[in-house]
Amino acid sequence: MTVSNNKDSGVTQGAKAVTSTLGNTVGGLTNTVGGVVGAVGRGLGETVTGATGSAGKPVGDALKDVGDGVQDGSANIAKGTKDAGQWKTR
Repeated sequence: MTVSNNKDSGVTQGAKAVTSTLGNTVGGLTNTVGGVVGAVGRGLGETVTGATGSAGKPVGDALKDVGDGVQDGSANIAKGTKDAGQWKTR
């Protein structure tokens, strides 16, 4: 008699392998896009502030904050996607 410590059937193991690969891929792409958008927002914000001085600082800060928010939000989405691909629950 063969004793197996793995509680998943062959079909479940196959599904987990596919969803893990998809989850990791989508999560990685989401992190990349979020990082790029965040960097662009920060760069534009610094450029506006630098070019306009104190008069443009509120606009520059707002652009920076939007970029940071998009980056943070995409990081959370990416983590959720990766976790779902690994069949993790809260």
